This record gives sequence, C-alpha cells and structure tokens, in this order.
Amino acid sequence: MTTTTTAEATFPAPASVPPRALHELSVAEAGALLRAGRLSATELTRYTLARIEELNPRLHAFVTITAERALRDAARADRELAAGLDRGPMHGIPYALKDIFDTRGIRTTSHSWLMADHVPQEDAEAEARLAAGGGVLVGKLATHEFALGGPSPELPFPPARNPWNTDHFTGASSSGAGAAVAAGLVRVAIGSDTSGSVRGPACHCGTVGLKPTYGLVSRRGAFPLSYALDHIGPLGWTVADTALATQVIAGYDPLDPGSVRREVPDLTAGLGLGVEGLRIAYSPCWFRDDAATSPEVTAAIERVLGELAARGAEVGEVELPPYRLFNACGRVIMAAEAYAVHETDLRTRPEKYGRYTYQRIAPAVGLSAADLVQAHRMRQELARALHRAVFERYDVLVTATGLAPAPRLDAFPTDWPPPRELTAMQTIPFNVTGHPALALPTGLSASGLPLGMQIAGRPFDEPTVLRVGAAVEAITTHPTRRPPTSATAPGPDGRG
Repeated sequence: MTTTTTAEATFPAPASVPPRALHELSVAEAGALLRAGRLSATELTRYTLARIEELNPRLHAFVTITAERALRDAARADRELAAGLDRGPMHGIPYALKDIFDTRGIRTTSHSWLMADHVPQEDAEAEARLAAGGGVLVGKLATHEFALGGPSPELPFPPARNPWNTDHFTGASSSGAGAAVAAGLVRVAIGSDTSGSVRGPACHCGTVGLKPTYGLVSRRGAFPLSYALDHIGPLGWTVADTALATQVIAGYDPLDPGSVRREVPDLTAGLGLGVEGLRIAYSPCWFRDDAATSPEVTAAIERVLGELAARGAEVGEVELPPYRLFNACGRVIMAAEAYAVHETDLRTRPEKYGRYTYQRIAPAVGLSAADLVQAHRMRQELARALHRAVFERYDVLVTATGLAPAPRLDAFPTDWPPPRELTAMQTIPFNVTGHPALALPTGLSASGLPLGMQIAGRPFDEPTVLRVGAAVEAITTHPTRRPPTSATAPGPDGRG
C-alpha cells in the first residue's frame, strides 16, 4: 500500500491504482478496479470526501456533504462486489445531486430560504435508481433558487464558482454540478435542464452535459420549474461517463405523467465507432450573426466540423426556424408554469424569495390562458419544423451552446434581467421540442475559459448523439485538461 495525501486528509490507496489521481479515473476504469478488488469503494469515497473538503471552500459547489451516508453506501458496495453482486456501472462510484432532488432524511433546500429546513421523506426517482444501482451519494450541490433565480447573493448559500477562474459564472442553475465535475470532486453529477441548466454549466465549466429526450428520465421528486420543459440529466467529465450515468437513471416511471414507456437502448453501443457515414447538419443561423457571439465559439465549432468531415461524416448546412421563436415560446411556457408552482408563496411570503427569483416569476401574473395555449401550439409547430429542416435527412444537428466564454460574476446587476451577453445560451430550443441534446467542450478561449458546442438528435436516439459526441471528444482531447483550480498537492507517491 502507498499513501495518498490531500490537503485535509491522509488515507491508504492501493499501489496497483494506475499512476493517476483517483479522481481522474473514469466511471468505467474505477468500476473495473472495484470489480477486480484492486480498489475499494471505501477508499475511493474517502479520497472523494477529502477532495471535496479541500476544494469546496473555494468553489462552493456543495451545500450539503453527506459523509456518513457516503461511507455507508461505499461499505455496502464493497460487501456486495466482494460477494459477486454487480448492480451496474455506477456500483461503488461517488456521485452528487443538484439540491432540488428529494433525498429521504437529507435536507433538500432548492437553494432557497423558503425550503432551508426541508427534509423529504422520500427519494426522487433519479436518486432511487442511483441508490439501487449501488452508487455512493456524497452530497447535494449548489443551484440557483428553485433552479431559476441566480447567481443571487442573498440566498442561503453562496453561488458556485467556476473552477477555470473563480471570478466567473458557472453557466446556469446546475451550477454546483458543473463546478464539481470540472474540478474532479465527483465524476458524475445529476442536474435538471428547463432552458439549458445542464448544458449551460457544461459549456462554461468545460464538462459534458446531456439533456435526454423528454420522457426518458423521470422528473418525479425534483422540484418543478416547468412541467412541460423540465428534463433530468447528468453532467460528466467524459461522454462515456455521462452515458453510463444516464443508463442508470433512465426508464419508464408510471408516477411521472411525462414519462414514456419504452425500452432504454444501450447508450454506450456507439461509443468509439466514429462518424463515418453519419450525416451531420450544421446551422450557424442562430448565432453566427448575433452580436453576443464570440468569434472563438464559431471558429472552434467549424474546426471540429472540419475534422468530423475528414473522418467520413457528411456535413451540410441547414436553415432553421428563427431562434427567437423557440426562445419566446419557451419563455412563455416556463414563466406561466413557474408562476403556477409558486403562486401561493409569491402571494403570502414574497419576502422569502431572492430578488432575481421574484423578479423572474412575478411578472407571469400578466400572462393569459390564451398566451399559454398559443405557446403550446407553437411548440408543436416548431418541433415539426425542426424535423423537416434537419431530421428528415440528417442524423444530428450541431449548433452552439453558449455564445461566449463564462462572464464574471461581479458583472451581474442587482436587478434582473442582466445584459444579454451575460446569459446568452442557445439551449432552450431543445427543451421546447424535447429532442436530446449533448453539450461538450470544443477547447479553451484565449482567456483560458471553456468553449463549447451541442449536438441534438432525433427523439430517443441518444446513442447516435453520444456516438458523435465521443468522436468530438477524441478530436478536442478535452478530458486531458483540468482547470487550474482543481489542482492538488501531490502525495508522497507523486499522485495528486
């Protein structure tokens, strides 16, 4: 045995672990070591908890650390694996949840004073599936208040910080998830995405984030923002990590009205197959002429597309319906449904809300039933238009995720809305239509902050989306570069 040291804890680590820090092991690599008895879940969990203790004071990614629960989960995983019981790819792997997911006996605050002492009696369905799959819950992650109002300073916890530069924004409400995965605090975190809150943090924090097809993953037990637009999905360090986590949480839930009864495919089946013969649509019309778009974003996407074409993909440019239609449609639905969720508290306890949250939800009192009906009608028309423009001929669509690198946190004003360039994401169209969409890095800007793109596919064709994502990952080699904030002092064996 050697000894691995972090700034706050020293504990054994097996000599047979590859010469990399434990947090650099992929889900599959760590799983193989666990099953071979060369690494224990308890060792991996102690390492993870020590790393969180070391880095979280700078990043504010976690609002609750569940150390005792994690060590119990890990001990159970060790016993089960030793007995030959294998619960799947997340067995013995540490993970964390955005703090809108109910966790039985563990506070779930939605990052709000309104729920600061809320302790659920049941688990969210995603959490129940991860627990049944042998995962190790290490904590709950920072978000924006009710997955909407942030980054706001007057909430119970400080906003999460971007590991690439802690003066900068993390991207959207799955903020702690993006920071935690990028810094190597966990390999996988579960977030929610109503207008881009998995893909935005993935973009700004340089991770991978998947918004699955609407209905593939149950939303039950996640505090709702918009019943029609909410999606649940993972952030991971690699496409494969993200695929394996989705494999565990996906599947029909009869208690979620939006859940779809269909078999979940093997989401890893296409990884490593490349893109030869695939048809990839590219549509810069949403962002190319937008004043908020950084030329670095466009150039990075075009470089990747050139490499994909060189590897045998057919790449063609398509014209999409105007982005503003998707945005207007989604914003009306989200505002109306968020108001329906919060109406009682807005009327009786408005002072308990953060400033941004109140300013974003309260104006929806002026929306009419006709406004909502028309938005839902437009939603169907836009989904059909997207199918005609893209998916009748192409396998996937490539477009931007964020239009520029992450802005500074201190650039956000006291009142909502901030200047558009601070929150310029191109993610809401696929919440409106329900198509699967994968956000992943394309490189770093001149300022050292991540750039990204997204890949959308046909409904329930996550395997093809992930296949193309893995090919992009091989081109960009992003998993080899961690943010400077994630660095730790090496242990006596030379590993971090």
